[in-house]
Amino acid sequence: MSKEFLLVDGYNIIHAWDELKELAEEVSLESARQRLMDILSNYKGVKKATVILVFDGYLVKGNIGTVYEYNNIFVVYTKEAETADHYIERVVTSLPKHYRVRVATGDGLEQLIIYGQGAIRMTARELFYEIRGVEKDLRERFIENRPPKNNLLSEQLDAEALEWLEAMRRKK
Repeated sequence: MSKEFLLVDGYNIIHAWDELKELAEEVSLESARQRLMDILSNYKGVKKATVILVFDGYLVKGNIGTVYEYNNIFVVYTKEAETADHYIERVVTSLPKHYRVRVATGDGLEQLIIYGQGAIRMTARELFYEIRGVEKDLRERFIENRPPKNNLLSEQLDAEALEWLEAMRRKK
């Protein structure tokens, strides 16, 4: 089985998803970044792909770029004069061709470039719906498998045992 990678253009996704865009405008860009990191970390908890979230750092004077692990995903801030698009293109071309590589971005030109390099393009909307689908599946599985509300012994008994208990109550 080949390795899977999901590269995400962070600021592009933040500005494409209403929830994150509002958070960036009404609270702070840092809050929106943190929320996206949490969303992708939860997503990674279900999916096997290596998730790499890339933020532009190209306008930050003297920025040498940073890569760190946040929970179970990798977060990248590009170096000065390097955009997230350039970083993603570089990673896509450096990965072996037999790896499954998807790139999530709303940038149409970037989608064409990475598609030409063998990666699977994914729009911001497609990523949004995929993540929402994963969250829905998890919720449904949790509801199906959660213990009974009161967790009483009588709720765990089969019909025969319940009849016996009822008969014992009547004898009293």
